Amino acid sequence: MKDLKNKTAFITGAASGLGLGIAKACAKEGMNIIIADFRQEAIDEVLPLFKENGWPVHGIRLDVTDREAYVRAADEAEAVFGNIHLLVNNAGIGHTEGKIWETGYEDIDFFININYTSILNGIKTILPRILKHGEGGHVVSTSSKNGLIPLSGMVLYNSTKRAVMAIMETLAIDLEGTGVGASVFCPGPFQTNLGKTTDELRKKHLGSPYPPADMSRMRKMRENMPKFEPGSLERSPDEAGERVVRGIKRGDLFILTHAEWKKGWEAHAAAVTRAFPDEVPNEVFMQVFSRNVANPIYDTQTQVPAFKK
Repeated sequence: MKDLKNKTAFITGAASGLGLGIAKACAKEGMNIIIADFRQEAIDEVLPLFKENGWPVHGIRLDVTDREAYVRAADEAEAVFGNIHLLVNNAGIGHTEGKIWETGYEDIDFFININYTSILNGIKTILPRILKHGEGGHVVSTSSKNGLIPLSGMVLYNSTKRAVMAIMETLAIDLEGTGVGASVFCPGPFQTNLGKTTDELRKKHLGSPYPPADMSRMRKMRENMPKFEPGSLERSPDEAGERVVRGIKRGDLFILTHAEWKKGWEAHAAAVTRAFPDEVPNEVFMQVFSRNVANPIYDTQTQVPAFKK
């Protein structure tokens, strides 16, 4: 979807952080913006920014785990701006959980419902409407660098974000020839209030925020790190939004940031490659299961140039 002007974007988790950065970048392209977020006060705080800039905007309070509310939100968005063309599944949570075997089942379900099932809720609700109007469109879902390279103590976050990648890679295959694209956004560290919103959501769903995380391991790790100011290495959400818009217009399957993690991904890919047994492939098998052997969807991803700030 190269031309975004006068199209409508439905963005979840859009009242702050990465979602707000994406919303602003889409607005600068001339899109109508639906800011969907579970915090009405946060929506109310950001709406004036859009209106002052003359950007068409409408806020909808939405809990992305509530399927009936999602349908009502989509109906409201269409009543305000007409057809939806871009769905950005950005709402999510993040927390250093610690040891998974010590994590309660309620937190497991909490993570899965918000970071995984809500992505499916968005796709099930919005995508059929995009396909029906036939004007083309795009779906973006926010994963994480952790979906590419997992970190210790974050089984739920890592695994749900890896699952988002699988959803979007499969969706890209299933949408071939429809005029609707699909991208997965895997950001590294950006300036967001993810911890705060995660605690607010946990209190809403489970009755209390997370207890304070044990940071002793992190402090120990930082003893051997170069000195830096906390937060100084995190990038602006506005940059994240511009990168996402560029990825949509380019038709990228993967929208990545932080080239610093390329080495880690290459190590991951190399380890998987070495794990395949050193055997002669069966040529008939390769032809019968050709899309499993080498899916052509990956050939569509071209080299992404350096981002110009």
